[in-house]
Amino acid sequence: MLIKKPSDIKPSEITDKDVYMNRRKFMQAAGSLALAGVTSPLLAKPSTQGGSGQKLANVIKTDYKVDRPLSDYKDVTTYNNFYEFGTDKKSPAKTAGQMKTKPWQVTIDGEVEKPGTYNLEDLMKPHPLEERIYRFRCVEAWSMVVPWVGFSLGDLLKRFNPTSKAKYVEFTTLFDPKQMPGQRRTVLQWPYQEGLRIDEAMHPLTMMVVGLYGEVLPNQNGAPLRLIVPWKYGFKSIKSIVRIRLTEKQPQTSWNISAPREYGFYSNVNPTVDHPRWSQKKERVLGASFFAPKKPTLMFNGYADEVAGLYKGMNLRKFY
Repeated sequence: MLIKKPSDIKPSEITDKDVYMNRRKFMQAAGSLALAGVTSPLLAKPSTQGGSGQKLANVIKTDYKVDRPLSDYKDVTTYNNFYEFGTDKKSPAKTAGQMKTKPWQVTIDGEVEKPGTYNLEDLMKPHPLEERIYRFRCVEAWSMVVPWVGFSLGDLLKRFNPTSKAKYVEFTTLFDPKQMPGQRRTVLQWPYQEGLRIDEAMHPLTMMVVGLYGEVLPNQNGAPLRLIVPWKYGFKSIKSIVRIRLTEKQPQTSWNISAPREYGFYSNVNPTVDHPRWSQKKERVLGASFFAPKKPTLMFNGYADEVAGLYKGMNLRKFY
């Protein structure tokens, strides 16, 4: 994996609460202007150099909280791992705007009683949108805290009646080299694929995401539909999903195919298991100065109380 440590990241580690709240008020005002017939530049021309600028309605606040302030909005939307749009962290925000996310269809098949291909809007309709503030930990040792907006993956899967043979869930990203120029390179085997065990997929923390900070998910962050599994490293949270397949056998995953010694199927955040090329014992908060002290990495990214039971009796060094 290409690792970059940019020195131009802002020294501020977090967004001040008042700044975040003022921004939300601005978005509400912009929405009112649009209804009144006044065009807001933020709403009229969503920028790929940041967020989508499109506010989500009727988002329910939840009790999913983190004992750390939110990461900076601009950092989260301009410093991304999305190899379909480039291998450095800045390229996705510059190049992902060309991808069309409407209309968008998702196929759900495999070991389910009700397979089919569905419009994203139809998949979302029965599920109230929730804002969940989660830790997010990248394998390169940087971390952030993001208010993701979405709904439970488990609730979605239940609608399609998984069979008794459904032991795993496989996810596939859109494959379209015309829209995703990074797919013209052989840095990974395309399309990008990821997978979870069925009990991981059904866990209440596992989330299908359609937005962040109250806005429609920006392309560079995985629009229009991505996965978030907050106790696993970020590359498990596959972006721009077009297929969800339930399987009896463990599916192959892109990074495990590319570098099996470095990236296992489980990829749980574990400070005691180092990446072969660097330590995972500490993390740097996104937006902090490169010279700022790192924070200790928490087992399961701080979600041990909720998910440790999923791996009872497993050797987490062997099943990394």
